[in-house]
Amino acid sequence: MTYCIGIRLNAGLVFLSDSRTNAGMDQISTYRKMMIYEKPGDRFMVMLSAGNLSISQSVREILQVEKIDRGPEMPGLTIWNAESMFDATRVLGAAVRRVYEQDGPSLKATGVDFNASMIFGGQIKGEAMRMFLVYSAGNFIEATRETCFFQIGESKYGKPILDRVLTPTTPLDEAAKCALVSMDSTLKSNLSVGLPLDLLVYREGALQADEHVCIDDRNPYFQMIHSTWGQRLREVFEGIDDPRWDGGDTEHPLLAPSTRYEPMRKITHPGERIV
Repeated sequence: MTYCIGIRLNAGLVFLSDSRTNAGMDQISTYRKMMIYEKPGDRFMVMLSAGNLSISQSVREILQVEKIDRGPEMPGLTIWNAESMFDATRVLGAAVRRVYEQDGPSLKATGVDFNASMIFGGQIKGEAMRMFLVYSAGNFIEATRETCFFQIGESKYGKPILDRVLTPTTPLDEAAKCALVSMDSTLKSNLSVGLPLDLLVYREGALQADEHVCIDDRNPYFQMIHSTWGQRLREVFEGIDDPRWDGGDTEHPLLAPSTRYEPMRKITHPGERIV
């Protein structure tokens, strides 16, 4: 399995992915889930992938050369000549569908689902930054100001911190920190996600990215994130009052009566009904 995060902010984009792939308890490997497509000064795009590794690797290969026919008067649409990220994402969707046409029937015959999803984001000259979530069918949705991040893979463990912290105005470095905390929470709770990580920060209008790093278990900053986040969580937890069952004096009584629901009733003999 895997965990990938894509964040779209006013100031730029943040991408983070793990690299663990497992096909069973004793078949654990490392494969990078991030691909960077860059023509400095013209376009910058990143794809993160999750799901069946053979599918995502095939999509990566086909994406670099995939063309959508636009008629005899125009060259085929590719990620390298698309004038918008929407059109570039259409090309990615076409690549996913091409892989499905080639491999889908064989996978189905062996009982394997066609399972792959991608986060695809970047900027093309003359257009604002955009980010999309692409599904197994090749269809996609776009990140908005209301939903400024996407997750694929094992998303549930790392989602709470993203929900609480991220807004479109969040600074890029703060968003990168938030993504790493989200990833650390996932690593802590799910063995199918693992190091090393790939982190990339893209600044709006740059049309290239120089801020990217591979993070392993010896990375000092990630070690600090891991130890500090765990310690601070324990400190906050210990600072919350314990529940009082004796009705004693407290600012936050647990036994306050509900204004909407009746107290729980107990069944005391076989014939009793509470409904």
